Amino acid sequence: MPALVAMRFNPDMKAKYKAMRTAGKPPKRHNCHHAKTHPTRKHTHQAKQKMETKISLIKTDTLVKGSETLCASLICESVSAYVEFTPQKIFREVFICDTSTPQKEQCGVVVAVEYHSAIGTAAWTDLRRSLIDDAVSGIRGTPRMKPVGSKAYWYDHFRLGNKTIDRYIGEDTPYLRAQLDRHLEIANARKQSDRERARLMRVLRAEGYLFADVGSGQIVSAMANAGVFRLGGTIVGTQAFRCYEGELGIRIGFDQSAATDDIDIASFERLSLALADTVEPPLVDVFTELQFDPLPALESGKTWRWRQTNRQTLIEFLTPSFEENEGVRDLPALGVNAQSLHFLNYLISDPIRVPFLYRSGVLVQIPRPERYAIHKLIVADRRQGGLDALKAHKDRAQAAFLIEALAEARPDDIAEAYRLANDTGPAWRKRISASLQYLPAVAKLLKELP
Repeated sequence: MPALVAMRFNPDMKAKYKAMRTAGKPPKRHNCHHAKTHPTRKHTHQAKQKMETKISLIKTDTLVKGSETLCASLICESVSAYVEFTPQKIFREVFICDTSTPQKEQCGVVVAVEYHSAIGTAAWTDLRRSLIDDAVSGIRGTPRMKPVGSKAYWYDHFRLGNKTIDRYIGEDTPYLRAQLDRHLEIANARKQSDRERARLMRVLRAEGYLFADVGSGQIVSAMANAGVFRLGGTIVGTQAFRCYEGELGIRIGFDQSAATDDIDIASFERLSLALADTVEPPLVDVFTELQFDPLPALESGKTWRWRQTNRQTLIEFLTPSFEENEGVRDLPALGVNAQSLHFLNYLISDPIRVPFLYRSGVLVQIPRPERYAIHKLIVADRRQGGLDALKAHKDRAQAAFLIEALAEARPDDIAEAYRLANDTGPAWRKRISASLQYLPAVAKLLKELP
């Protein structure tokens, strides 16, 4: 305001203003040395400074600060996260660096790994135990074991009309044998178990666990009823990642768990041949009833993808490739074809059974979390350019999150998975090393594992 008054009433200032108006506005100078600070980096720096002044971490990982809640939004070119820190809550602080190209200036994102309560963890564990018990409650005949090579498999042997049926139960383990010894007891308690599982699902919902949407839940439940997971099918991808919330007892945020419309099922071709059992009803009938259409493949007569017409959900079947090319193979047990991929055998070896949180729970198979994390590092390097580059960022973010959680809770497991992948061959080491260039903090963490 003083300048405006002076310009109006001071003759010298008035003359100077008139001369400036006559001369007009000078042209802009293009000089990189005078460029403004990148708003994203400036915002990140300010947010980090704010956090550093208000937060102090004790060795017990208890977060201490003032009474107000501090919300910090840290954004970089490749990854974004919104983290809320509340007083007196226990977190693990993960510092993830991911840039568009390796060796560039690093931009950090803080992701808090928060753990579920003991109540939620206990409810999830009880739900899994109940679903595994229920898997043997439907035995109609006599359990019989059949050796196949170096392994043995259990079958439900019964007659159906004039036919003798051998329905696959599972691979021989001490736990499965114990279940089969008490399968009549489990069958008699089935109704009570149904009510108990419904109660456990209510507990998990109240505890804030991730539940499947209706579309994904219907598809996964239908495939489970047909026997897909009983016969070796393993869910991979983001749908599997969401299940690690219960397996590891950690909370997975929205930005990490945003589910795609894809459901990927992987299985070994040789296992599918060895089981001598098939899904019932056929998956073609299941998908037709759920309004899925087969998508054309490069190889005539081969179908390994289905697209749902009303929700655009995509189902893909995959299998490991042990040859140089990645062609389409058959999965006789599932009655479908599958796209073969390198490195997939590492991911789906020795899978685990977990609840898929839909209705009263669905028992599915997913990869072990430590193998999933390392495999994501490999897959991220295979994705190059365009949409694949965006998927690579998501792969690295999931890998970093799981590696941090596993390094705290299961260091021996993640260390063994990391060693196994690196010892498999130079191509594996090259892929992993390339991805870790984007994640120097994660690379350092892996080197420090026992």
